[in-house]
Amino acid sequence: MSITTDRRTFLKSTTAFAAGMVSMPAILRAQTARPIKIGLLAPLTGVIAAGGRKLVEGFELYWEQVNKEVAGRKVEIVIEDDASNPDTALQKARRFVEQGNVDFLFGNILANTGLAVANYVKGTGTPYFIPVIAADDLTQRTRIPNVIRVAGYTASQTARPLADWAFKQGYRKVATISQDYTFGHEQCGGFAQMFTELGGKITQQFWHPLNTADFSPYLGQLANLGVDAVFAMETGADATRFIQQYASFGLKGRIPLMGAMNATDQSVIRTMNDEAEGIVSCAHFAEGSKEPATVKFVEDYQKRYQKLPSIYGFSHYSGAMWVAEALKTIKGNVEDRDLFLKTVLATELKDSPLGKTVKLDSYGNPIYDLAIRRVEKRTDGKLWNVPFQTYPQVSQFWKYDPETYLKQPPYSRTFQGIKA
Repeated sequence: MSITTDRRTFLKSTTAFAAGMVSMPAILRAQTARPIKIGLLAPLTGVIAAGGRKLVEGFELYWEQVNKEVAGRKVEIVIEDDASNPDTALQKARRFVEQGNVDFLFGNILANTGLAVANYVKGTGTPYFIPVIAADDLTQRTRIPNVIRVAGYTASQTARPLADWAFKQGYRKVATISQDYTFGHEQCGGFAQMFTELGGKITQQFWHPLNTADFSPYLGQLANLGVDAVFAMETGADATRFIQQYASFGLKGRIPLMGAMNATDQSVIRTMNDEAEGIVSCAHFAEGSKEPATVKFVEDYQKRYQKLPSIYGFSHYSGAMWVAEALKTIKGNVEDRDLFLKTVLATELKDSPLGKTVKLDSYGNPIYDLAIRRVEKRTDGKLWNVPFQTYPQVSQFWKYDPETYLKQPPYSRTFQGIKA
């Protein structure tokens, strides 16, 4: 910059200050503010890699639409692969905080990676936003003030309306099958507790390791249990394999299949055909919704990436929007962590792709209208999730009193909340 230009800028700033148009501290901040630096953690390799790529797409789409700028400050996004592994996630989070000097962290998908990062930032105070990490206790029994579930959900939150819907269809005996980790335990727990409290029976629960290649031992047992339906909590490559093998084993059309929202996510069903059609799940987002705001988001996403958006892309787009709204409120002052976190918690997202205002409960978890949705085939042959029934304003505690609910143990393999 030339001396002449520098002098003009100074005179313009002092004139504005003298006229009472803007404060001198605001001028100085605008002139000297560095970019806001965000550390984005995504599983770009491993069992959930397809979802990780969608996470990055949704996050970057929002910031591209606002020219990577908020409240007069540029935004810099640095991406690291957590490899779907908690040890790697912890290592990358430390690198972001201790060497990269990021202002806050975003991302992860698997509950075990998110818990590893959350336990680390508990000691550093670094703001960590988790639009997908759904471990219940992060907004319940072991809440960490600087870990906020913007645009996210607890694992058990979406399973309860699905259990209610299933019971109302006349299902009385259901078996569950799930990946054997926190997210699976909690999704199945929310479903099992609700279903049995209504009077249904969980005949058997199957747990399998992440990245299971052959489901035939489980499918053989499911075929002979005499159940009315199956609830499957699968994500990533496991979901693809399970749905394909469920159909090839002859169970499709014979035993209705219900899935966790991740089981029929676009990252899973995009490459599938008839085998996924008809699976019912519950979620706050459905790419086949006719809500105008959702239609626009889907169109924007398709225009940018030539494919339908996933829950991972939607959640990180909305999460970025949520944090950006908070930053606008505090004029970009991300350096004041306490103010930043309090503002995020108080922010109500009014322009999200859901087309409805979303706010956080007093524990830092969103309250949503949840949709029961079904995988259907479009006229172009692509599969997507179409909502057909709504459960309004569902919190992470469903209809339970929070204080009473929190006295029960967290869901695990040994505690599923099943009522005799």
